[in-house]
Amino acid sequence: MRLTLDALQILDAIDTQGSFAAAAERLHRVPSALSHAVQKLEGDMGVALFEKNGRRAVLTPAGRTLLEDGRHLLRAALELEARVRQVATGWETELAIAVDAIIPMDRVLPLLQRYYAEGHGTRLRLSYEVLGGCWDALATGRADLMIGAPGDMPARSGIATRPLATLHSVFTLAPHHPLATVPEPIPVSEQIRHRAVVLADTSRELAARTSGLLEGQDALRVPDIESKAAAQAAGLGVGHLPPWLAQREVAAGRLVIRRLAAPKPPTPLYLAWRTGHEGRALAWFLQALEDPALCQQLTEGLR
Repeated sequence: MRLTLDALQILDAIDTQGSFAAAAERLHRVPSALSHAVQKLEGDMGVALFEKNGRRAVLTPAGRTLLEDGRHLLRAALELEARVRQVATGWETELAIAVDAIIPMDRVLPLLQRYYAEGHGTRLRLSYEVLGGCWDALATGRADLMIGAPGDMPARSGIATRPLATLHSVFTLAPHHPLATVPEPIPVSEQIRHRAVVLADTSRELAARTSGLLEGQDALRVPDIESKAAAQAAGLGVGHLPPWLAQREVAAGRLVIRRLAAPKPPTPLYLAWRTGHEGRALAWFLQALEDPALCQQLTEGLR
């Protein structure tokens, strides 16, 4: 075979770093070794892979095709190495943990401190997901463990769940918003006339979900919960917030709480994980999250 993983790693480094010298530094090799490897691959395949653009090395169309498809092979090789290591030791190379956007990340830090204090070698990767994106992250492999997945689990096999908490959202708006003067409980006919600020679902493959949005209501979609609170405080729309955040904004005078004629029902939140993932790091976190005090800390202010 003329194409090797080493050659693909060299192409990837040159493309991402922009030059043979920078790629050589990243790979801890000398530039002449990279030049020789590329020239040999070009000769073996009978195509030019790079062309000069000033000081930058730029892939030709053929080189771009080779690298884009080759990156799938590199990822597969890394995943294979990780699986072999996991079989040998039981500990994953990396554990991807996603957190629902309504849970402040600083509440997750004590859990991580407990993990690192025990000296485990599995690397951790944290991310935020929103609404259906929480389930989508598990279904598509972006996450191995999900903290706070909301609502109903999709009809997908390979996901296990455990109840975590129940979210009781609060309807808030700016003191100067027109709905602030409408007598309570605010009827749906009034609520729907005003723009809602909602979190943008982070799903990539599963159907996107909405929360707190009436059919036909205008919406401003924002990326995170703090942006949502700020947009509502600016009078750009109305919407539901977790109590911990609503209480902070109300105390600061930026938002007020109003009662709805048709309040939003409580939302169940879950711990969820991929059942095909049987590593010891995942098992450690699932056991740690059986601690009622830790779960209370994670979900404080959601009722």
